[in-house]
Amino acid sequence: GSTPLSEIKSLIITASGGPFRKIPLSEFENISVENALAHPNWKMGKKVTIDSATMMNKGLEVIEAHWLFQKDFSHIKAVIHPQSIIHSLVEFADGSLLAQLSFPSMQLPILFAFSYPHHIDSELVKTDIFKLPELSFHKIEKSRYPLFFLACEVGKSGGLLPTIMNAANEAAVELFLNKKINFTEINTLVQNVVERENNLSSPDLETIIRTNKEIWEKVLSSYRELI
Repeated sequence: GSTPLSEIKSLIITASGGPFRKIPLSEFENISVENALAHPNWKMGKKVTIDSATMMNKGLEVIEAHWLFQKDFSHIKAVIHPQSIIHSLVEFADGSLLAQLSFPSMQLPILFAFSYPHHIDSELVKTDIFKLPELSFHKIEKSRYPLFFLACEVGKSGGLLPTIMNAANEAAVELFLNKKINFTEINTLVQNVVERENNLSSPDLETIIRTNKEIWEKVLSSYRELI
């Protein structure tokens, strides 16, 4: 049967750390679009690949986990796991951990999205435990991935702020992909928009949709003034 939520202490989300986990922070301004799109483990669309490099994607996953599993943000963690073999862990009240492992391929999560709650027979991805690399874990550095920490704080604030942040990030990534701003300016843009906009505690759907469009257009048209 299903495990009661009261027995689950925390949810742990893993992140590869993207392509710039080890390069000096002083080189971040010179990161090219081509290098940012060269993810070491995953083949994904351009937008989410850039989000992986900034780790905004992991911040969004923390927010998603909060709403999907009704766990407080204090019980949702994220760690860097460069091999991308363990995709998530559940920590139980007794201290034990349950991990989900597979070689990095988007085919498996997409398949499970269609087959949920069942695991159907498939030859798409085979996880041979004898071929697994050595697994390692690292803490997330705020100086290297500031957008991850911003997303977590925005998630805690709630209301309209996550919509504002998400729209600003989408526009900033588009600007970077079109070579209008450099890599570090993605963070600057998103941070500045979040700080300047007013939050609304309980927005309705119409307000969320309108705000998303307004922020996206504002960042694309006035990005120089916002940096």
